[in-house]
Amino acid sequence: MGQLGFIATALFCFTLTSPAAEATSQPPKSTALNFINDIEPILTKAGCNSGGCHAKAGTGQRGFRLSLLGFEPQEDYEYIVKEGKGRRVFPAAPEQSLLVLKAANIVPHGGGKKLDPASHEYATLVRWIREGMAYGRPEDAKLASIAVEPAVLSMKAKTTQQLKVTARFTDGSTRDVTSLSLYEANDKSMAETTEEGLVTAQDIPGNVAVMVRYAGQVSVFSVTIPLGAPVDTLPPAKNFVDEHVFANLKRIGIPPSPVADDATFLRRVSLDIAGRLPTLGEVQAFQTSQAPDKRDQAIESLLSSPDYADYFANKWTALLKNKRDDAADITANFAFHAWMRDSLLANRPYDDIVRQILAATGTIVSNPPVAWYKRVKEPHLQQEDVAQLFLGVRMQCAQCHHHPFERWSQQDYYSLSAFFSQVGRKPTAIAGEDLIFHKRGTAQLENKKTRTPVKPAALGGPILDIAPDDDPRLQLADWMGAKDNPFFATALVNRYWKHFFKRGLIEPEDDIRDSNPATNPALLSDLAKHFVESGFDLKEVVRVITRSQAYQLSAMPNDHNAVDRQNFSHFYPKRMQAEVLLDAINQVTGAQSDFADLPPGTRAISLPDNSYNRASPFLKVFGRPEGASVCECERVQSSSLAQSLHLMNAADVKAKLATSNGRADRLSKAEKSVPDRIRELYQAALSREPTAEEIRLSETHLLKPRLDAQDKPLPAAQALKQGYEDLIWALVNTKEFLYNH
Repeated sequence: MGQLGFIATALFCFTLTSPAAEATSQPPKSTALNFINDIEPILTKAGCNSGGCHAKAGTGQRGFRLSLLGFEPQEDYEYIVKEGKGRRVFPAAPEQSLLVLKAANIVPHGGGKKLDPASHEYATLVRWIREGMAYGRPEDAKLASIAVEPAVLSMKAKTTQQLKVTARFTDGSTRDVTSLSLYEANDKSMAETTEEGLVTAQDIPGNVAVMVRYAGQVSVFSVTIPLGAPVDTLPPAKNFVDEHVFANLKRIGIPPSPVADDATFLRRVSLDIAGRLPTLGEVQAFQTSQAPDKRDQAIESLLSSPDYADYFANKWTALLKNKRDDAADITANFAFHAWMRDSLLANRPYDDIVRQILAATGTIVSNPPVAWYKRVKEPHLQQEDVAQLFLGVRMQCAQCHHHPFERWSQQDYYSLSAFFSQVGRKPTAIAGEDLIFHKRGTAQLENKKTRTPVKPAALGGPILDIAPDDDPRLQLADWMGAKDNPFFATALVNRYWKHFFKRGLIEPEDDIRDSNPATNPALLSDLAKHFVESGFDLKEVVRVITRSQAYQLSAMPNDHNAVDRQNFSHFYPKRMQAEVLLDAINQVTGAQSDFADLPPGTRAISLPDNSYNRASPFLKVFGRPEGASVCECERVQSSSLAQSLHLMNAADVKAKLATSNGRADRLSKAEKSVPDRIRELYQAALSREPTAEEIRLSETHLLKPRLDAQDKPLPAAQALKQGYEDLIWALVNTKEFLYNH
């Protein structure tokens, strides 16, 4: 033991598991042990090769490192058997190997006791060392796949299900690897898992997936947790969206809320499509219209408006990092924003918009999509952004190691990056602006780990030999816009579904993978198919979603569906975005916000870049994104104390309430009855008529006498104006105003 003292700082992690549960996964005694098939799974199950332990980036932990999740077994073998002059394993006395002593905590181990000497993992590890620590022969069977049983199941709340995981090898043999597999639910509030594969359904109804991982292979156990309430009546389906949503609700037993009233619908769809409240004229016209298709007409009117283009250009330019770091960026930012807005207004096909960005050449002035390359300069960063934003695939992990939850490898990472390897730059006469062009040459990048050249290949596609004169980015754009691309259309419709419903069919919306399935796979598939068949028509995606009864359901839950968070049995209220809220307050108060370098009265949703956040405390407090990431998560949608205080006390809000010739000023001078003035205010702020009680309370407040700072009565006109300011202030601080519901 003395010879081990000087290396007692090396840490090795193993998981303590039940010997009874492990018995089925132990290889037959007559079979020669194989490092990949028999030892590496123990390390992975224990978490030794997790990012927080010996697979930590750099040197691992305490001088001992392993590859993340065992995706590089040859390296792990070298680290264990040959590194450190072989001091970690002792074939002559396997029980005295540091590998075993540390894991069993016989020699002090920072990770504690991870291996019970009575367990078969201990016996397997000792046996492998005694037999000479074989890595394995080329002809040895290799893991081909894993299968989980059951694969699909309906489970009542608070019930359990034991999973069984079977590994299949290339020689046709199978092995029960249940106890050596890892289990993780994609929504832990809906299902919990144990290390042995026991799944417990929670009391939130819906669909949840449990990812099962073993030795680099992934399988999924899909669970439906029914509520089981009677679904006797459903709104009539208007399109395939309703058919899928209502079929799922009926299957799970969650009765939907009724369809929302006209006032709620008009406010909701105006905020979601145009990023603004409906005008007073729109509210009144919609209320009086008897047209049976007036909701569809409202949708078409909003889609045809410049407000639609403004709102979605604001969304896309933030995701595409239209960010101003210094004054020299202003030309590029304005040009790119204007190009995106014009593309949306003209309803340019989505695949064409993406192609124009990816394959952009020239200068920003002549070809504004070039501005994207100003912000994203390196091939690997270009690939990461394109994959996450347009394909819904997060490739960042694969730069250093195999993706832990997906099939993408480091080679896939560099193959996709290689499409951008021939992007050339030349300085122009404008400071900070480059001419972007295609460099003639072989499209390839060096794999930073293997130091070998990697040619372009689409995700899941063959390696491409692209002629030196051909721009690889065009072939990438061709693949992305192909009808059979499994990612492109799916990523877009899932992103837009989240825009309108608060949560995606896959959540997060840009993490699409087999181990994170959609809550309604058939709906997502049909939405993507419809989008492709429409010619990648973005307005058609908006149209088919907003025309559905599912979108038009009330936000008020019934006796059964209040717990639903993913099945869309009712509309999920969402807080207005920072820009939309600022515009809404301006619209209700009759004020305006002025921004540098833009015409007076420019709306916040029309701002071309992030620089205006610094000049507007309101936008900063309410979380307008800086455009530093392609992730929607950069936008803050949660409420905070700072936001509440700003709405109640901030000088800019007070100034809007008291603005000259604003709504409070005009209402105080209007030549109509006080109840009618109150109705106008409610229609302007909440898009609905006030109740009789709201009219009574408002009228009482408006007509009460008011005193100045010296306790003297204010003139009637001034007192009435202050009364309307108070009433507007009260309304804009209500949840009904602050949320789209």
